[in-house]
Amino acid sequence: MATPEQLEQLTQRVERLLLRHEELQRSNALLQDELDACNRDRDLLKMRLSAAKQRMDAVIAGLPAHEDPQS
Repeated sequence: MATPEQLEQLTQRVERLLLRHEELQRSNALLQDELDACNRDRDLLKMRLSAAKQRMDAVIAGLPAHEDPQS
């Protein structure tokens, strides 16, 4: 059987573990929010890159064909 001192120590350890668990849950939620924001930024940048590529393709398509002066 556990002594009152051992029970007190165990109680304190459990309380510390519960506090640590809550801290980790908060940290995890913050990190998840940050990851979500990064994913949104990445998706936006991908869309912007795609639009820029399309504009560049249109510009390139509008250029006159290169003629070889040695022909």
